[in-house]
Amino acid sequence: MLKAQDEYPMLSLPLIPFSNAESIMTQASARHILVDDEAKCEALKKEIEDGRDFAAVAKEHSNCPSGRQGGELGTFGPGQMVPEFDKVVFSGEVNKVHGPVKTQFGYHLLEITSRS
Repeated sequence: MLKAQDEYPMLSLPLIPFSNAESIMTQASARHILVDDEAKCEALKKEIEDGRDFAAVAKEHSNCPSGRQGGELGTFGPGQMVPEFDKVVFSGEVNKVHGPVKTQFGYHLLEITSRS
């Protein structure tokens, strides 16, 4: 005679440690401006803080192809961008311009547009 547990064996699913499970669920959207030097990055940040539109500055000055879309990077999770980027995007204040952030690509201004 079969017991219920024999008829319906338990599925063996991998366990995700809590810290990793949380990061898998975390998503952010951001936009950025990439330039070659820190002084230019600081100057552009001041322009944005003084009221200039982030997307317009990105279109005019960013060295990244995303500049054509106003610096939009879309939605991504932890580990999908370089570590310096992740550190800011997943801990910084939303809807605020952060930077300069130095990476292997140059200097970035980052604006976190959403995080969940």
